[in-house]
Amino acid sequence: MSDSETPMETTTWPDLAIGLYDRLTGRNAEITYDFEDMEVDVPSKAGEDAEHARWRVDGTLTITTRDND
Repeated sequence: MSDSETPMETTTWPDLAIGLYDRLTGRNAEITYDFEDMEVDVPSKAGEDAEHARWRVDGTLTITTRDND
């Protein structure tokens, strides 16, 4: 990011994913996350009345970006 650019505030998961992808594409970047018995309550929809599913994550998630040639 150049000095003249203002960082945008990320407020949603899709915004975070898009911003991460944009930042990493073209840099041959790789991010690895290691999870050990992590539990995440995933909402079925936005709003206070959403039901939640509990996901258990135990393993490695690797995100790799590359330009399509």
